[in-house]
Amino acid sequence: MSWWNDDEDDDDRLELDESSIRMRPNPKANRPRTKTRPEHLDALTARVLAVDRGRYTVLLDEGTPEERVLTSTRARELRKQPIVTGDRVDVVGDTSGAEGTLSRIVRIVPRTTLLRRSGDDTDAMERVVVANADQMLIVVAAANPEPRARLVDRYLVAAYDAGITPILCITKTDLQDPDEFLANFAGLGLRVFRSREDDVPLAEITEALIGHDTVFVGHSGVGKSTLVNALVPTAERATGHVNVVTGRGRHTSSSTVSLRIEAPGGSGWAIDTPGVRSFGLGHVDTANILKSFTDLAEIALECPRGCTHLPDAPDCAIIEAVAEGRLGENGPARLDSLQRLLGTFATIKADQYS
Repeated sequence: MSWWNDDEDDDDRLELDESSIRMRPNPKANRPRTKTRPEHLDALTARVLAVDRGRYTVLLDEGTPEERVLTSTRARELRKQPIVTGDRVDVVGDTSGAEGTLSRIVRIVPRTTLLRRSGDDTDAMERVVVANADQMLIVVAAANPEPRARLVDRYLVAAYDAGITPILCITKTDLQDPDEFLANFAGLGLRVFRSREDDVPLAEITEALIGHDTVFVGHSGVGKSTLVNALVPTAERATGHVNVVTGRGRHTSSSTVSLRIEAPGGSGWAIDTPGVRSFGLGHVDTANILKSFTDLAEIALECPRGCTHLPDAPDCAIIEAVAEGRLGENGPARLDSLQRLLGTFATIKADQYS
């Protein structure tokens, strides 16, 4: 005789049904995770405007009536790839841009340029500053703090190494005549803007930025964020002051962010970066350093093969040209800048093989 009572209601039997219970699977019995990922053919391409602790602010449908800003996270397969301001990325998920929604970045579009720096010249670990910029606006003060030609040289090396066109803006010219400082770069053919407190050439700078993605770099306290706020009134970037005792500026901008510049002739993007007091070039190929010194690079074609251009280099055409005065009174300063950078890298290379 069966223990089951056929007289029980069906409802009672359903209470004994355990088919809905979820059991923890045996990990060793599971099928391995497939390495095949979805192609995401429906992904939309967006511009990364800012990065903040694993969240990415991106702009979708740029320049169209449907333009909107999204908050995104990265897909698991991108966890080892840095996503930086200026990147173009493919996003999926909720792309409505409504408050509280979250999309997902599944691909990084191939970059056209990549500006990098290291902590110092001996640090092989590179830090990505910005992607896809085609111009670099180097902001330097004529005084307070005093201009540093060597730091500007480093910016130039990084720009040329990345394939980015450099521009120079010198601020606070009402405090000091910048001609002597600018003479250090006379041979480079740089476009230079001069700015003073009562005369900021906003129209000229804006015109130079329209149609471009321009990364702003500069020493702390030179007025970079002040200039950004003048060019983009809605930017509201934090500004600081220069310490009267140390002569150093205080870091105010703490993140890299893309800001749109609007003008009657079109628009462009200003990418503001945190101010730095050093710009390491440990990641740069030493063969690219000479490219930033375009006036010297042309003469270097006459050098013997393998010439180091250092002070002890025999038959160096650059050294001979400077000694003969063919590069003018600024020639020694330009050669000194080149040799200081080349000498640093020569020391690094020697340490690596010792």
